[in-house]
Amino acid sequence: DVEDVQTVPVSVTAYNQDTLDALNVRDLESLSYSSPNVSLDDAGTSRGTANFAIRGLGVNSSIPSIDPAVGVFVDGVYMGINSGLVLDLFDLESVEVLRGPQGLLFGRNTTGGAVLINTSNPTNDFTARARVAYETPVNEGRGGGNLYTQALVSGPIIEDTLNGKLSVFYNSDEGYFENLANGENHGEALTYIVRGALEWFPTSDISNLFKIQYQDGRSDGPTGQNRGLFERDSFDFSINNPGFATSESTFISNQTTIDVPFGDGTITNIIGYRNMINGTSGDIDSTPLTLFHSDTELESEQWSNELRYNGQFGNADVTTGLFYFEQDVAYTEVREIPTSSAALFYGGGDQDHTVLGLFGQVDYDFTENFTGIFGLRWSREEKDVGITYIRPRPECSVVDSSCPTSGTNPFIPGESNGFTDGDTWENFTPRVGFQYFANDTTLVYGNYTRGFRSGGYNFRITAPTAFENLFPAGQSRAFDEEAVDSYEIGLKWETEDGRGQVNSAVFFTDISDMQREVNLSDPTAGVVQNIINTADAEILGLEVEGRYAVTDSLLVMG
Repeated sequence: DVEDVQTVPVSVTAYNQDTLDALNVRDLESLSYSSPNVSLDDAGTSRGTANFAIRGLGVNSSIPSIDPAVGVFVDGVYMGINSGLVLDLFDLESVEVLRGPQGLLFGRNTTGGAVLINTSNPTNDFTARARVAYETPVNEGRGGGNLYTQALVSGPIIEDTLNGKLSVFYNSDEGYFENLANGENHGEALTYIVRGALEWFPTSDISNLFKIQYQDGRSDGPTGQNRGLFERDSFDFSINNPGFATSESTFISNQTTIDVPFGDGTITNIIGYRNMINGTSGDIDSTPLTLFHSDTELESEQWSNELRYNGQFGNADVTTGLFYFEQDVAYTEVREIPTSSAALFYGGGDQDHTVLGLFGQVDYDFTENFTGIFGLRWSREEKDVGITYIRPRPECSVVDSSCPTSGTNPFIPGESNGFTDGDTWENFTPRVGFQYFANDTTLVYGNYTRGFRSGGYNFRITAPTAFENLFPAGQSRAFDEEAVDSYEIGLKWETEDGRGQVNSAVFFTDISDMQREVNLSDPTAGVVQNIINTADAEILGLEVEGRYAVTDSLLVMG
């Protein structure tokens, strides 16, 4: 809620259910226009794959082994890979966008910030609602209609003991574009989501919240415009492979909360599980010819557990916790490039990924108005991979474990098929800060923190010789972590009546060993994407956001 946001010493924009409805927000991308220094776009070549960036730190890649710089958390559970994260927002309690590194309490891969999505909980009173929305076609010559339907029913199952909820979402989009190659609509998509939840109160001090979601979607492939054929400022494009993107996922979370007398505190345990199967096909050359087409298949499974305690001891507010995460990812990529000596390329990679974290933070009230913030997180991360170079070779699938990671390629004598490798990273994330309430309406705060974006491996190696020159055999073939030191001073102010707020921050970000994709054209592979630690960088920024309720029905934001 607004009062809480105004008293938190972090740059955060929060949206409750009413605000999301008022802003007509239907997916995460729409929030890019309502928060400063935030870009929540998806990858152009893979629908629903997040390429989120906050304060200049982000990822622009559809390679599933690349960890994000902006972490996404759904109902308190960290989402391990970017695929399937540009979510349709319905049946939500709130969305919070935290700007700046959040590594102390949220862990790795939050160097840019974090997006916290909270779906609604079962209600104590019976509630039912439904909504239908329809968007007309763009015009007579381009695009089709777009139908949204959603419904929810929630309420008590056993009075004061067990509440339940069921919600459904369906979206049928007939496409926004016209493919000039065949005159048909392009961008068609069909998505449905089913969510269920149970909240159990066995005693007055214990609650257990169980949620499950199933999502299924299918759409056309990427809408690629070849700028050698069409003007950049037009919607014209022509492709002979409409392609597709399919996604099926199951997500489960279980949160147990126990009120304990020790420090008048709360113990919270969150278990998360996610299973996902994706497939894509895309016309990468974006012409009506078959020059460079690509198909992918992706399977991932993750589960995590976070145990957290929060309590008050005199002037000290203490938060501490233990985090465990593991994930298995398998990815196959197929390239069709007829100009090559062999038209079909196969390869990809599979990865076992584990993370262990231990963290603690103390907010100490030196005076009634001045609080010092001190925290530290230790983490250990391990990755083990098997990589098959994406090269002309006999048909194989990493997902089916039929792609070789050793030996030589029978199509290219002397060239290695791939490799197996593993690496471990271990480090500390500190945070030091303060908050000072100048008066009832003004908060001044400052923070220093360090965060890390994970090191890792490239599943998309199409030039083995170039790769092996960068990462020779006998040493780790992983690119290293990206480290971020962040310094921030902020001011939060609101009017006496609470109708208006202005929040501002100045931040300085110092980045070491920045990870970047170095993209090179290649006459046989189409594109070569090497991922390396390229440079150090510095970012200096200022952000200001404000809102004012002119009347009870008119809110102005900027």
